[in-house]
Amino acid sequence: MSKEDFAFGKENFILIAISVVIIITGFALMSGGASEEGVSFNKAIFSTRRIAVAPVVCMIGFGLMIVAILKNSKDKKSV
Repeated sequence: MSKEDFAFGKENFILIAISVVIIITGFALMSGGASEEGVSFNKAIFSTRRIAVAPVVCMIGFGLMIVAILKNSKDKKSV
């Protein structure tokens, strides 16, 4: 396979990989907050990290993914 066979260039793949890592980080920030017994209420589910920070991190990752897909790579020639 030659370079012309791929839809994206090297820069696009690097940006996609970075955005996937950011999205996974956002979902990891959202996790946790379970109670020890499994039935009682735990206030930790309403922490600032889970309610505000993690969704913003995920949205930044998804936005970067859109930019990575739409970016015109320098090593790819548009036809």
